[in-house]
Amino acid sequence: MTDDATDVDATWQPFNRVKDISYRLVSWPSESGTSGEAEFADRLAGLLREIPYFRDHPEDIALIDSHGAPTAGNVVAVVRGSGKRTLAFGGHFDTVETSNYLELKHLACKPDELTAALIADLESRPLTATEARALDDLRSGDFVPGRGMLDMKSGVAAGIAALERFSEMADRVGNLVLFATPDEERNSRGMRSLRDALPGLMKRWNLDIVAGVNLDATSDQGDGSEGRAIYRGTIGKLLPFAFVVGQASHASYPFEGISAHRIASEIMLAFEANPALCDTGEAQVSPPPICLEAKDLRGGYEVTTPDKVWLAFNWLFHSRTPSELYSDFNAIVGRAVEKALGDFKAKAADYAHMNGTEPGKLDFTGRVISFAELRQETLKAGGLDAQHRFDALASSLAGNDNPLNVTRSLVEFMAAEARITGPAVITGFSSLHYPHTHLDLSRDLDRSFAEALDRARGAIESRHATSFKRREYFTGISDMSFFGAAIDESDTAVVADNTPAALWVDRPPADTLTYPVVNIGPWGREFHQRLERLYMPYAFDVFPKFLVEIVREVLLKR
Repeated sequence: MTDDATDVDATWQPFNRVKDISYRLVSWPSESGTSGEAEFADRLAGLLREIPYFRDHPEDIALIDSHGAPTAGNVVAVVRGSGKRTLAFGGHFDTVETSNYLELKHLACKPDELTAALIADLESRPLTATEARALDDLRSGDFVPGRGMLDMKSGVAAGIAALERFSEMADRVGNLVLFATPDEERNSRGMRSLRDALPGLMKRWNLDIVAGVNLDATSDQGDGSEGRAIYRGTIGKLLPFAFVVGQASHASYPFEGISAHRIASEIMLAFEANPALCDTGEAQVSPPPICLEAKDLRGGYEVTTPDKVWLAFNWLFHSRTPSELYSDFNAIVGRAVEKALGDFKAKAADYAHMNGTEPGKLDFTGRVISFAELRQETLKAGGLDAQHRFDALASSLAGNDNPLNVTRSLVEFMAAEARITGPAVITGFSSLHYPHTHLDLSRDLDRSFAEALDRARGAIESRHATSFKRREYFTGISDMSFFGAAIDESDTAVVADNTPAALWVDRPPADTLTYPVVNIGPWGREFHQRLERLYMPYAFDVFPKFLVEIVREVLLKR
């Protein structure tokens, strides 16, 4: 890149261009799982072809189908310079649904009309503190609402503007590629399918990705100082379940069995928001596990104690492996079962003493069964016929997007086939494993990228009298878990063996490309909500300039 180009780059004013692209992307509805999402890739490719570079080089845009159904496309677009060295920007274009806009749903994808309608609504009634703040934001003219404007079409728009800007530079060194993916809001099928196809595409295009920036947005309830951030890693997630099997008894004779609720309550106490189970990484503490679902599986009214209860926990982590977490989960569940049974037996003895009788012999002991073990017990009890029945049920549930519903049904079926009697707890995983990632500064590629980011950050802070925070872990579940990351095979096996629904088992190919990735995105407030809104001065101006400065430092200053 020439010195003249550098000077021009410092005066680039992208606000109107990024705003225009953002508004266009938002105007195309793309709720996850809808026809809008399926149609979005072709629309986006059409927008990219309006850029002079892609009019001249249509072969530098590729569409790659996502996993599963309904099929939606990934868009990959590269602006080429000299050499193979490549920087990747990535973002998703699907959104959550628009139903929470209520009577304004028809305006969800029309930012300016929605702004006026929201202001009119908020001005017409008493407000909560949150609503009053939203009204002030919208009146200021600095914030804009719209489904997907914050999460995260403005991030994709900034990436497109940076791609366009790079195409205008003379004597380009290196290559800039943009990934735009569907399905982040559900199962990251877009990014995972792109990851699987990327080795072949990069070989065909003769490119070598050395670093990536995920463009997802962040939340800031203040002045933006927290939202302007570089995240050097992302949090991991597992969703372990506990399927509790008790022994039913008539309510008049409670000590002839043990309620599944009694066991489940002890498990809940052991896990729910327990700070002792938080993980740490880079001096940052992850949130504690929290219960996402607790269900009594009895279908109707009976004067007997429940014999089946389902629990599912969201467990976030920064540094630990699935193998370690699953081992801990089973150990904690085992101790909870022992405590519940011991307490119940003590109560039975107290009750007998109150009645002047000898306590009944409560000889039950509990056990913890992994789903992998349950599968073996099912095959032993029912043979291949049981496996075929399980496969048929799994196939019938394939269109259900709720991983908890599907997993619960599969586990309940298999427990019945294996003739599991209580007290027992079956454990496993009920959703996709999102790996944690982080820059590893002991590796040359990661360290070089981190240094380039610091230089770009310093230049933008000086030029715009602003500041950026360096954060270690992006706290939202996102495509970043599958962007440039590899998963240890042993952890893949543990999760796969104990996840009942194959749909939520990720199987990355052996040749998965690996490279350092960070998250840098726009900021705003109230993700996914009716009052979701984006802070425009940063998203449309400083942020895309930061992206171009990163391009300069990673690709051009070598």
